[in-house]
Amino acid sequence: MTRSIAVVDYGMGNLRSVTQAVLHAAQGSGVDVVWARRPEEVMGAERVVLPGQGAMRDCMRELHRSGMFNAVMHAAANKPLMGVCVGMQMLLDRSEEGPTEALGLIPGEVRRFRLEDRTQPDGSRYKIPQIGWNQVHQSQPHPMWAQVPEGSWFYFVHSFYACPSDARHIVGEADYGGVFTAAVARDNIFATQFHPEKSAETGLVLYRNFLHWSP
Repeated sequence: MTRSIAVVDYGMGNLRSVTQAVLHAAQGSGVDVVWARRPEEVMGAERVVLPGQGAMRDCMRELHRSGMFNAVMHAAANKPLMGVCVGMQMLLDRSEEGPTEALGLIPGEVRRFRLEDRTQPDGSRYKIPQIGWNQVHQSQPHPMWAQVPEGSWFYFVHSFYACPSDARHIVGEADYGGVFTAAVARDNIFATQFHPEKSAETGLVLYRNFLHWSP
């Protein structure tokens, strides 16, 4: 196995920006970054990034259709895996969106924000999806938070949020009409609802941490 990190291309992720961010984070590290379009590229990588955007049902369908499903499940069982946005939501058991059965790697479900009749502290109405910067609080220590200040701001774009059934899997939280899960972790898996690749230098720190994380 080479020292490489595979960004999984199954047709449903912001691949260019994620790959560019990981490439930037990997400069000088000796780690190769692979834009993985074939299962064997995922199987051969040392660690794997699973991005995702759009509808959960579409993401799960394309993961199967692309032939990447087994490679992703193998990565989840054997090597460091980082999920991003819908790539985080896919790790849970199921989503209200559809509804859709997901990967079942972290117990819990994905729910929709229900804030249509709620107002923010400034009097404006909450908008769905949440689009923009939000503060993330590190609800549990984790090696992936190294050099990431508590209360850092990250960029979000989502209408649904993860609800793990075991609080031990929640390592980051944010508030949007109520506290919701912003990051999860279990064994060799770490995932964020926010987009590190759109979160300036702090997001790059997370990708750098992932390059060297040894769960």
